[in-house]
Amino acid sequence: MIPQIMSLNPVRILKGDAEEEKAETARLSSFVGAIAIGELVKSTLGPKGMDKILLGEGRDAGKVEVTNDGATILRSIGVDNPAAKILVDISRVTDDEVGDGTTSVTVLASELLKEAEGLVARRIHPQTIISGWRRAKALASQALEAAAQNHGSNPEKFREDLLNISRTTLSSKILAQHKEFFAKLAVEAVLRLKGSSNLQAIQIIKKLGGSLTDSFLDEGFLLDKKIGVNQPKRIEKARILIANTPMDTDKVKVFGSRVKVDSVAKVAEMELAEKEKMKEKVDQILKHDINVFINRQLIYNYPEQLFADHNVMAIEHADFEGIERLALVTGGEIVSTFGHPELVRLGTCELIEEVMIGEDKLIKFSGVPLGEACTIVLRGATQQILDEAERSLHDALCVLACTVRENKTVLGGGCSEMLMATAVLHQAESVASKEALAMEAFARALQQIPTIIADNGGYDSAQLIAQLRAAHTQGQITYGLDMERGAVGDVAALGIVESYAVKRHVLSAASEAAEMVLRVDNIIKAAPRPRQPDHHPC
Repeated sequence: MIPQIMSLNPVRILKGDAEEEKAETARLSSFVGAIAIGELVKSTLGPKGMDKILLGEGRDAGKVEVTNDGATILRSIGVDNPAAKILVDISRVTDDEVGDGTTSVTVLASELLKEAEGLVARRIHPQTIISGWRRAKALASQALEAAAQNHGSNPEKFREDLLNISRTTLSSKILAQHKEFFAKLAVEAVLRLKGSSNLQAIQIIKKLGGSLTDSFLDEGFLLDKKIGVNQPKRIEKARILIANTPMDTDKVKVFGSRVKVDSVAKVAEMELAEKEKMKEKVDQILKHDINVFINRQLIYNYPEQLFADHNVMAIEHADFEGIERLALVTGGEIVSTFGHPELVRLGTCELIEEVMIGEDKLIKFSGVPLGEACTIVLRGATQQILDEAERSLHDALCVLACTVRENKTVLGGGCSEMLMATAVLHQAESVASKEALAMEAFARALQQIPTIIADNGGYDSAQLIAQLRAAHTQGQITYGLDMERGAVGDVAALGIVESYAVKRHVLSAASEAAEMVLRVDNIIKAAPRPRQPDHHPC
């Protein structure tokens, strides 16, 4: 009997709309997406990095941003590749965690994957590469920690460290031309926190007009609002009630309600009832024994007039972030009901007055209980300059706050990366397995950071990196790139210092992100759930 030969048709398991990429195709797709993201932002790296113009679409159509902040660029672009999304996420997390290093972490992860692509092409298994990377990362971390310095016990040296870190952070930003001015401003603001890393106490206000050097640090808190009509413009020994409550009288507060009346007199009665209700509410507020009332929502004319009659300063429509920060710095709490004055904690301050900045009036709170509270007022010629200046200053403040929390510092200018790469290469020579190739690839990826910094400055990176590698091999471990002269120099003497916490986070986050992408051998796009047709009863 002749056995029947069945035709082997491919069995489809996934739904029709689902897609699958397997093995080499999936890996190649991941590599291409991640490397493309690295290539996009690497031209912004370093003190001579270039900027990108971001044009808004949809609701933000016409909005223009000019920035070289990696997190801002990656947050703004639309990414479809899953591996690219991983790098975008790691950049965003770095921005949230340490504030700076968003470009470095993306570029390092991208360079690691570029090296991995070459190793996979040589038939080295991804798990072997990952194993080698883990050994290299541990060695790099040890070398970085050994090179870190801690001047936390010496206030003068620590202040100088903070100034150097601030200068280094700002040197790659729009504020680089005034980095001395803004470095001092940022350090003063952070030192006011007295060891706390609560950056909520530092407020940044942007005001168009003037030049960047017209910016200043002001003690206390500034609220970008105006005082109500016919109310006191200056209050000493302020007792502040901060509220989030409706103070309007011209709406019946029932959703979708409709009122019919048969005469105008009835309308007048309704209005009178509403006014009485509002008067009762204002009387309840005044029972708190206050002389300043600040509301998150609008305050209409009638209640505003009642407050003015009782010589109470009323401030309406304080923006939500502003009112949250105001509650923090004045020691008060935000309330919505007013039936129990004895349970409410009022905010206090020595003086509230109206001040002019440029052409705008702002309200200044001086002598607040949270003594570390301060406001940085940024001035600039265009909104784009102000926005980028705020991002740059925010990065510097975050890095300084990290350094105050963890006092260790390391050298910048590519010095730390070359130090870690040299340590990894030295150890790789004694590893008798394929992991040695992965360790060497890890070191090459680290060396790409100073290479890109040199390229972005228009210098001969091959020559500079060769000189830098030779200097570190000969034991000159404080040497890095001097981008002012386009040469290799002693960065410790040049004062190019970075936060150890930021550098450590960049190393671990980039290697973990690259490892995650390298592990992928299958990409499955799930089928979208089909829309059910609407069934309307006849």
